[in-house]
Parts: sequence; C-alpha cells; structure tokens
Amino acid sequence: MRGIFNIDSPLMSFLVKVFDCIGASILWLLFSLPIVTMGAAGAALYTTVYKYLRRGEGRLWQTFWSAFRENLRRSTLVWLAALGVLALLAADALVFRALKLSGYPFGEVYWVVLALICAAAAWTAYLSAYAARFSGGARDVLRFSFLLMTAHPVRALEVLAPILAGAALALIAPALAAVLPAAVCWLNSMVLEKVFLLHMRPEDAEKTTAAE
Repeated sequence: MRGIFNIDSPLMSFLVKVFDCIGASILWLLFSLPIVTMGAAGAALYTTVYKYLRRGEGRLWQTFWSAFRENLRRSTLVWLAALGVLALLAADALVFRALKLSGYPFGEVYWVVLALICAAAAWTAYLSAYAARFSGGARDVLRFSFLLMTAHPVRALEVLAPILAGAALALIAPALAAVLPAAVCWLNSMVLEKVFLLHMRPEDAEKTTAAE
C-alpha cells in the first residue's frame, strides 16, 4: 500500500497529471469567458499542455499566463477571424436546416454546411497550436494553419474526433468540463506535433524530437 501512494508511483503520477489537467482546463475556461480572448486562451492552453504537461517544463500558472500575454494581440485577431467564419456557417446551417425541414431541395446543402463547420472546428485547433508553437503575424497563423490542415486531411479528422467527443461528453456530463479542455488539447497535440515535424527544418525537428 505504501508503494502505491509513493509520489513516484504510476498511480500518483497519473493523479498528478489529472489534477494538472483540471488546473489547465479551469484556467482556459476562466480566460475564455470574455469570448474575445478565447484565441489567446487556446494558445496558452496548448503551450501549457505541450511544455508543462507533456515535457515537464516550467510551472502551470507561469506557463499559461506567459503564453496568454505573449499571444493576446495576435491570437485575438486570429480568433475574431475564425469566429466570423464560424458565425457565418452557423447562420447558414440554420437557414438550410429550415429549408430542409420545409422540404425544399436546397435543404440538403445543410449537410455540406455541417461538414464545413466540422472543418472550421478542426481549423481552430490548428490555429491555437500554430500560434503557440511558431512566430509570425496573425495573417501567417491564419494562412499556414489552414494550409497544414488541408495538406493532411486524415490528421485533420484525427484532430476533429477528440473535439467532437469532448463536446458530446461535456453535454452528457457537464462536470467533465473541468478536465476535458486540457485532455482534448493533449490528444490533439500528439497529432499536431507530428504534422509540425513534417514541415520543420531538420535541425528544429531534431531538437523537438530529442526533447520529447
């Protein structure tokens, strides 16, 4: 029994990670509340998951806060652009759903719009990750994240799956919202980092792989 509760035991290491995920998720939720700052909060969450949770670098609060401040302006601009796309698609979905329920042939476009919404959801994950990992202006983040997503459609589906599963779980059990953001981000980071490695310079890719 004493060995189970040892700080270095697998059980305790797992529990520590769970509590860290809860802490990171709560920070993301709090800093996302103004909605406008959700982009910076997403980049900060990815940085925290990648650096602190996965690689053990730094401390939870300091890592999140530092990344939030660094990405505030750029990621806010990026998020507002993405939010505009999502809002437009959501409005289209409502219109075409109404047409579909009324029996109009054009109502079948509703399914196309839903697919585009899913693609936009995956794109937001790429936006946060790219902003967290690379430099450049807001236009660079928008452009390169979109290019990376479209260049690897299978990986994009792998990114989308945890997002949809997390959203479904949050609806079924709202209490899970305290851990799901970081958990979903962790799963996505494992996919996104593989995509990033394919497009990094060899020396940068080697450093990243060595640090894992």
